[in-house]
Amino acid sequence: MAEYSIEVRNLTKAFGNFVAVRNINFNVARGEIVGFLGANGAGKSTTIRMLCGLLSPTAGTAIVAGYDVVREPERIKERIGYMSQKFSLYEDITVEENIRFYGGIYGLSGRSLSARLRWALELNRLGGKERVLTGELPVGWKQRLALSCALLHEPKIVFLDEPTGGVDPLSRRKFWELINDLAAAGVTVLVTTHYLDEAEYCHRILLIHAGELVASGGPEELKTTFVRHPILEVECEQTGEALAMLQEEDWVLASEVYGAYLHVQVADEEEGRAKISRLLKGRGLVLKRIDTIRPRLEHVFTQLIEKTERLERASG
Repeated sequence: MAEYSIEVRNLTKAFGNFVAVRNINFNVARGEIVGFLGANGAGKSTTIRMLCGLLSPTAGTAIVAGYDVVREPERIKERIGYMSQKFSLYEDITVEENIRFYGGIYGLSGRSLSARLRWALELNRLGGKERVLTGELPVGWKQRLALSCALLHEPKIVFLDEPTGGVDPLSRRKFWELINDLAAAGVTVLVTTHYLDEAEYCHRILLIHAGELVASGGPEELKTTFVRHPILEVECEQTGEALAMLQEEDWVLASEVYGAYLHVQVADEEEGRAKISRLLKGRGLVLKRIDTIRPRLEHVFTQLIEKTERLERASG
């Protein structure tokens, strides 16, 4: 068996003069959950569509499930599960009709289709709701049903494009429990998400920006590598005014609003605390607390994108 489920080499996709994906390279091991992160328009969905055999690369190639995306896209489609960014089931037919329809697309019939139908209903706790119109289901159940339809033929590689968009937190957690169960069974999962808290569940993260892969590693590895200075969480009554002050100080390495608080990066923790306190109190602002916090993926994402954009401006 191949060492990797997915191998990507210099994969590029251009639409006219616009390069959506530029020379990206990565591998995904069997049973690995890889999070594909980036802002809207970064190239995530375009990459996934190429890997699924739905879109031809402009240059480079990829091997998925042992098949070449350029020469053998149809063989790939038979062996993967794909859940698109947009809800893909038919809302005007019943739950059972959707499952049977997608099972037929994947070549299931007779006893095998009946068995997978029972599996999908049990997985989503939809027993007794087989004849309910799919459009009447809550969003979280719709998404889980869509995933189970993508898994009916028991693929060993699954591509999930923003699978939890618009889903409530409890449903998102249930969804990720299912993803973890898939990986434990040896299924490879490549998932795009805008929720950085979800990315913490991934074995590895690929960060794409403006079509280029700018970082790769496990969640903790990325935090250690790209956030090397202490981060102080500052709570005060005049958040906006405090941020403007801090951004003028050359000893502040980075500062941003995070919810109701400020996150401030400094070279030295104790010295930073003292300087923040003196600055804000000296300007008459009410300071409530300053705490040291652990880096989060939001900090990694923000700093990497800002660094990349600075380099782009300097070179362009």
